[in-house]
Amino acid sequence: MKFSEMPYARPDLDAVKQQFADLLARFKAAATYAEAHAVFLEEEKLNKHVDTLAQLASVRNTIDTRDKFYDEEMNFWNEATPQLQECQNAWSRAMLDSPFRADFTAEYGDLMFVNAEIADKAFSPDILDEMAQENKLTTEYGKLIASAQIPFEGGVYTLSQLSPFKNDPDDARRLAAWKAEGAWYKEHGAEFDGLYDQLVHLRDTMGKKLGYEGYTTLGYYRMGRNCYTKADVEKFRAAVVKYIVPLADSIYREQAGRLGKQYPMNAADNALMFRSGNPRPAGDADAILKQGKKFYEELSPETGVFFNKMLDDQLMDVLSTPGKAGGGYCTGLGDYEMPFIFANFNGTQHDVEVVTHEAGHAFAAYMNRDRIPYSYVWPSMEACEVHSMSMEFFAWPWADGFFGADARKFRYSHLAGALTFIPYGTMVDHFQHIVYEHPELTPAQRHEEWKKLAAIYQPWMRLDGEIPFYGAGEYWQRQMHIYQSPFYYIDYCLAQTVSLQFWAMLQKDRADAWSHYMAYTKQGGSRTFTELLKNAGLTTPFEESCLRGVSEAAKAWLDSYDLTGIV
Repeated sequence: MKFSEMPYARPDLDAVKQQFADLLARFKAAATYAEAHAVFLEEEKLNKHVDTLAQLASVRNTIDTRDKFYDEEMNFWNEATPQLQECQNAWSRAMLDSPFRADFTAEYGDLMFVNAEIADKAFSPDILDEMAQENKLTTEYGKLIASAQIPFEGGVYTLSQLSPFKNDPDDARRLAAWKAEGAWYKEHGAEFDGLYDQLVHLRDTMGKKLGYEGYTTLGYYRMGRNCYTKADVEKFRAAVVKYIVPLADSIYREQAGRLGKQYPMNAADNALMFRSGNPRPAGDADAILKQGKKFYEELSPETGVFFNKMLDDQLMDVLSTPGKAGGGYCTGLGDYEMPFIFANFNGTQHDVEVVTHEAGHAFAAYMNRDRIPYSYVWPSMEACEVHSMSMEFFAWPWADGFFGADARKFRYSHLAGALTFIPYGTMVDHFQHIVYEHPELTPAQRHEEWKKLAAIYQPWMRLDGEIPFYGAGEYWQRQMHIYQSPFYYIDYCLAQTVSLQFWAMLQKDRADAWSHYMAYTKQGGSRTFTELLKNAGLTTPFEESCLRGVSEAAKAWLDSYDLTGIV
């Protein structure tokens, strides 16, 4: 079914809650595993249907945040979701207490129970009001980002539409674009600070209501972290500083030499990989999707069938349009057992990475679309990001079709960008730990903490005030995850580390690399992150040898890569 044809109607919340209550009562009264299992499947179907309606409303709202109907629907879901989560938590507790727990474990594995225990620690009816308020505030942040209308060179642009100018080879034009974007953020700085201040205190209150020291422990539970701890993340951060920051620093030093700039550079100059310009797609959106079709058809039989169905059913909305929310994502439409991709094409290298990155998520969901329980379709967040970040590297042999004459530029900048991203993403995580450990910090103090971290994780970033938004240490406000998904950013760094393992495999044997990728992907969400890796013959990022190994392999490749003729 085409996305536009998928029906949506607001559910009767009281009726849905009653359906969940009736199923819960029947489940508790079940005399045999067969009876309990039948009710379990009914609950799965209802849960999937409610989630599908919520996703349809959310997707259509982000496609056009000005649409009053779906704006009202999001107001409904912001209020309804915490109440429905209460129903789901009651169900999870019943599953945990069920006399048939061993039978369910034998059929579906024990991860559903491990996750249920974590979910139980992350919820209480006592925080329903705070959860609803949190939803409203994160929605406000999304609307604020989507509302951006930035004057530049006689035109008016959204944040996404301004991106090509921020990569322009002309130094003055590029710097002007960065300043224009920064000026918009500065203009709305009080709003960004105010929203985040409310969110931090709200989340701190939630954590304390549940008996924790503040938000951090609750945040880890809400992220469903089931196989690693805060201490493991701290070890990873230390390894990033030890192995990746020096390598990223050398990449930017070489870049400064190519550009004829003094190191360290400002944000505008750091954004330009080559004096002749960053790699750009060889064609427009249609051409990129056409090459994406060729890539997936030639990569494997499974990926070919998947991508053609995404195209046929119009399950991608990729053009950047007025009123469209920022960023990109992939989500699932459970009733139809298909994913949906949302993006903002803007004529940059990122457009191609959307077709590979978000479609990596989508392919994994497609491969596991009929899993039971429904929660096993997707693994935990960092595990999901492995699918997407690694798929980007699998596309390298098709780079000539995507980038034409810029293919050589692309391969270099893609690997370099993956490496330089890890310190930034790790800094985002470190910043959030500081913020939630010290919720009393003022907005100004938070900006100062960000600047201190930048000196550790981004020594190549000159914060001298040339671009005031950056010089003031406010540029974390651009990162929507900090507002909308606290502690969801180290996931990208862990996944990028794994994706670099796939990249290293691809340099030796593409077929072998793909077999490892499929071994990882076919497990869906049936195992923890570290178990998924082990079962696919991959090394966990929490082992120091992992970051050391990938950094050594990447440095050797970058040092030997032929950039002759490219300036």
